[in-house]
Amino acid sequence: MRFLLTAEQREFGQTLDGLLGASGTPAVVRAWAAGEHRPGRALWLRLAEAGVFGLAVPERHGGSGLLPVELALSFVELGRHAVPGPLAETVAAAALLARLGAEPEAGEWLPRIAAGGAVLGLCAGADPYALDADAADAVLVVRGDTVCRAEAHGPVQGCLDPARRVARPDGGAVLARGPAVTAAAAHAVGIARLATAAQSLGLGRALLAATVSYVRQRTQFGVAVGSFQAVKHRLADTLLGLEFAEPLVRAAALAVAVDAPSAGREVAAAKVAAGEAGYAAARTALQLHGAIGYTEELDLSLWIRKARPLRDAWGTSADCRARVLAG
Repeated sequence: MRFLLTAEQREFGQTLDGLLGASGTPAVVRAWAAGEHRPGRALWLRLAEAGVFGLAVPERHGGSGLLPVELALSFVELGRHAVPGPLAETVAAAALLARLGAEPEAGEWLPRIAAGGAVLGLCAGADPYALDADAADAVLVVRGDTVCRAEAHGPVQGCLDPARRVARPDGGAVLARGPAVTAAAAHAVGIARLATAAQSLGLGRALLAATVSYVRQRTQFGVAVGSFQAVKHRLADTLLGLEFAEPLVRAAALAVAVDAPSAGREVAAAKVAAGEAGYAAARTALQLHGAIGYTEELDLSLWIRKARPLRDAWGTSADCRARVLAG
């Protein structure tokens, strides 16, 4: 199993980093939180042009086929730049439709997802809420062995991250029913967990980088606070958590790529490690920035407030640990 990225994969990540770095994502996040989705949809189109959403869409529908390693790599960058919206949900919905082969819905939605023209919500598993249903063109809801295209009621503003808006989907037309839905839904949940784990990893990397930069500049007793041993230890612990999570995310992506029997367990392990590492990075950033870390005017707060919701989305740490132990 090859863990090292190829030159093309590294270049893809660098291209996304450059694209997002020039996109003014803090302003996009604030607009999304206020219910103004146009800047986010414009960024969505640029990401689609870079090939991000096509990584979960079959070639016959205008995508690249399911490429989990590249998908995880792209979601690390989306997390690093705090891009808002139901990103993981859209690629997971694409994976669900592709695995089901449900026509005409697959033919209708998959090309639009690949082109960046469709935002989809997905509600599957124990969580009854769909993320950003008010911004989605459609919401797919899986209940048992049935998948429906549902209407959403809400939105309900989340208290932790204003840019993550949830709603409870209800009703809707049945798209497919039967054992195939159960298998496809499990696959889609795995894709959502992998994408969310990668987002958490990228988010944690960004928080750590911002915190290191800050403690080099902030002084106390005439020296940079970054020179204090306690600060160094806190940063080192944060870095170790992220370093240990990264190979787990990559291994999970490789397992999904080859449809390994262990893929569900490896994705769950990656979700635990990356989610906890990202959350720890947020706690470190908040502590070492001091009171300024609480202010909404500071862009860093947009990253800090995403860490815990990402950690708990698509399976809490307890849920994912139980999945690992179940084998």
